[in-house]
Amino acid sequence: MKKLNLTFNHPIVDIHKNVLFARNGNVVLCYKVDLPEIYSLSEKDFEDLHGAWFQALKSLPVGTVVHKQDVYLKKSYTAEKLPNNTFLAKATSNHFKGREFMEHQCYLFFVLTKNKTLNNSKYVNPFKIVSNSVPKELDENLNRFLSAVTDSVSFINNSRKIVLTPLISNEILELTHSYFNGFNKGYDTDILLDKTNINIGENHFDILAVNSESCFGENVHSSKTNERFTSDDFVFHQGFIDGLGLTLNKNHIVNQILYLDDKQKWRKLLDKKIEELKKSSNFGSQNKVVIGKIQHIIDKINADDNARVIRGQLNIIYWHKDLKKLDGITSQIKAEFKELDIIPYYPRGQERINYFLNSFCAFSSNFSNEDLYVTDLKHALCLLINNTNYKSDKTGIIFNDREYNVPVLKDVWDERKKRIKARNFAIFAPTGEGKSFLANNILRQYFESGVRLVIIDLGGSYTKFAKLYPEKYTVLRYESGQNLGINPFFISDKNDLTPERLEDLSLFLFELFASDIKVTKAQSVSVKKILRHYYKQTSLGQSLSSFYDFIERNKDSLLKTLKIHPDYFNITNFLHIMSEYVDDGLYSFLFEVGEDQTYKIEDKRLIVFELDEVKDNKEILSVMLKLIKTAIQRTIWKNRAEKGIILFDEFAKQLKFDNVLESVEFYYQAIRKQNGAIGIILQSINQLPDNSTSASILENTQVIYSLNNEKGYDEIVKRLNLSKHDLNQLKSIKNNLTGPRKYTEMFIKIGKESNIFRLEVPTEVYAAYLTDGKENEDIMAIYKKTNNMEKAIKEFINL
Repeated sequence: MKKLNLTFNHPIVDIHKNVLFARNGNVVLCYKVDLPEIYSLSEKDFEDLHGAWFQALKSLPVGTVVHKQDVYLKKSYTAEKLPNNTFLAKATSNHFKGREFMEHQCYLFFVLTKNKTLNNSKYVNPFKIVSNSVPKELDENLNRFLSAVTDSVSFINNSRKIVLTPLISNEILELTHSYFNGFNKGYDTDILLDKTNINIGENHFDILAVNSESCFGENVHSSKTNERFTSDDFVFHQGFIDGLGLTLNKNHIVNQILYLDDKQKWRKLLDKKIEELKKSSNFGSQNKVVIGKIQHIIDKINADDNARVIRGQLNIIYWHKDLKKLDGITSQIKAEFKELDIIPYYPRGQERINYFLNSFCAFSSNFSNEDLYVTDLKHALCLLINNTNYKSDKTGIIFNDREYNVPVLKDVWDERKKRIKARNFAIFAPTGEGKSFLANNILRQYFESGVRLVIIDLGGSYTKFAKLYPEKYTVLRYESGQNLGINPFFISDKNDLTPERLEDLSLFLFELFASDIKVTKAQSVSVKKILRHYYKQTSLGQSLSSFYDFIERNKDSLLKTLKIHPDYFNITNFLHIMSEYVDDGLYSFLFEVGEDQTYKIEDKRLIVFELDEVKDNKEILSVMLKLIKTAIQRTIWKNRAEKGIILFDEFAKQLKFDNVLESVEFYYQAIRKQNGAIGIILQSINQLPDNSTSASILENTQVIYSLNNEKGYDEIVKRLNLSKHDLNQLKSIKNNLTGPRKYTEMFIKIGKESNIFRLEVPTEVYAAYLTDGKENEDIMAIYKKTNNMEKAIKEFINL
C-alpha cells in the first residue's frame, strides 16, 4: 500500500492570478465555468453551445490539453440566504433547512505541457519534480499560449450562455486540497493507494472511463431526448451525458480531458490501427465493429476541412463512505452509459490509481495512448455537460428548483434592468390551479422586503394574508350606494397644487366626461387653466360637486375671463355629462363630500380595494378604478424612490368593459415614471381582448407566470411570441399534490430567460394563503375568537 500526504508532495510551485505553475513543469490556466440552468436549454441551444465550444477550442495550439471538470457534492441546504424575520419567513427557512441537494461546481483548465508531444509512457509519476521555481520572465511560447487561451475564453463568453471567470489563488489551492483530501471536511488526511482500493479519510473511491474508440456506440449527439418530461405530443431535450451530471445524485466528478493533436499525425495513426486489427490472428466480430468505428472517424475527418483531431478521455470518479455501496453506484453509472450506447472501461489496480491521480488538472497531460480515444473534436465535445443547478439571485422571490425542491431566489424586480426593461407581471391559470395562491406568495415576499402593495380585488383572496400585519394594512371595501371616501379634489394646502397634481386631475376629469374622444393639447390646457382658477377662487371644501357648481355659476364669463376659445372647452357638454355624478345624479353617491379617507392609506403599506359588489356595473367599476388611481397617485406614488406594486386580481371580470381596459392601460403608462410594477391575473390570455390596448399591456409585461392548463398553451404561445422550447417547458408542467412534499409547477419567463419552477411551502404558509374551503373557514373561525392571524394559524396547525 502506498501512502501519499499532500503536505510533502504538493503539486503546485506557485500561482500568479489564475496561472498555476506545477512541479512537473506544466503551466495551467484555471477558470470557473458558469453554465445555464438545467432544463432551460432547447435542442437548438445544445447545438449552439456545441458549436461555440468547437469554434473556441479548434484553433488552440497543437499540444494543448483542455480539461473540463464537473464536481458534484451532496450538501444540506443551510437556508442562510433566506429571510428569517417574520412568522412566515421563519416557517419557510425552518422547512427547507437541512434539505439534501447536489452542489455543482464546473472548472475549465488549459494546460501547456512540458512534454509538448504528449506521447507518454504507460505510467508517469505525477509528483516527480521537474521544476521547483517559476521563470522570472514568461518565455515566448508561454506568452503565445496565454494569448491563444484568452481568445478562446473571450469567444466562449461572447456566446452569452456560458461565462468563464478566472479562478483566484485561494480557489485553486482550495480545489487542489479538496481533491487530494478526498473531499473530507474538518481535517487533513492521507491518500491510501493499493490495488484493491483508493481510500482517503472516510471516503472510498472508484472510477469508470471512456478511453477507447471501441467504447462508443453508433453515434453521439449534442443532446438527446429527456424521457422524464417527454410526452406523446412534445419532445423535451437534455445534454447527451446529462444523466451523469446532477441527476446521478451521487458524490462524483466528471472529467473530460482533450489532447489537441496534429491532424496528419493522428490520421496516420488511425490508419495504422486499422491495419493492425485486420492482421490480428483472432480477427472476429468485435474487431470488425472496432474497425468500422475507426473507419467512420477517419471518413469524418477526411470529409471535413475544419476537423480537428484530438485524443481524449471521459472519466467518472465517485466515492462513498460505505465501501459496499460503491458497487451500487458503479451499476447506476454503467446503466447511464448503456442508455448512451457506450461501454465504459473499469480500471483496476495500478490503472485505477493512475486514473485518479492524473485527473487532477496539473497532471492530466500524463495519460498514454492506451488511455485515450482518438476522434474528431466535434465528436468529443458531445460529451460535455453544459448545464448546472438552478441559480439563485442575491435577492428575490423564493421559488423551488425542479430537481431537489430547494429554494431558489429569482430577482423578478431587476433593479438594474439587466434582464427586463419593465417589471410588470402576469399570472395565467385556469380556475383551481392556484393562481391566487401563487399571487399571495409573490406579494407576501415583496411586502416583507419593503415593497408597498395595492391590490384591486374582486374575489376577497388577500384579506387573510393581510391580517398577519395588523398595523400595516387597510381594506377599503365597496358597498352598494356607498363611496370609498376618496375625494380627488381634496388638498390640505395650496402647496399640494403642483403641476403634476393638476395634470392628474385634468386626466381624471377627461376620463369622466370625455372618455370616448381623443383629447387634444388645447383641451388639456383649457381644463388645467379652469382648475387653477377654481382653486384660486375656492379655499375650502374642494370637491367634484364644488367644481361643478363653480363652472355652472361662472359659465357665462369663465371662458372669456381665462381667454379660452369655446371650441377648446364645451361648457354645456361638460355640465350635462357631469350632472350624473353630482347633486341627485344617478352616481352622485360616489363623490359625496365627507371626510377624505385617503389619509388612512398614506401610512399603510398594504392596501386592498375589495370591489366584489361592483364587478357587474360598468359605470361604477370604471369610476371606482379612476378614484383608486387618484388615491394611488396622491399616496403610493408620492415618493418615487419607494417601490410599489399594483395587482389587478380577477382581471377578466374587470375587462368586460372597454373603458376599464383603457383605464388600466393608464396605469401601465404611468408606472414607467414610478419605481413600481403592475400585476394582472387571468384564467386565460384570451380574456384580454385582441386589440392595440391589450397589445400595449402585454408588451409592457416582461415577467410571465403560467400554471398548469389542461386545455393547452397555444394562445399564450401565440400572443406572447414564446419559443418552441417555452412551449415544451409549459407542456412538461406536472403538479404533485400527494405525499410528504406537495408542490405545484409553474413556467416563469423573465425577459428572455425561462424555466419551470416549483412552489412548495410549509404548513404555516399554506394556511395563510388559503382562500376558500373548509380549512379556510376553520382558520377564520379561530381568528374571530383570537383576533390574531398568527395565533389562528398556529392553533389550526396544532389541531
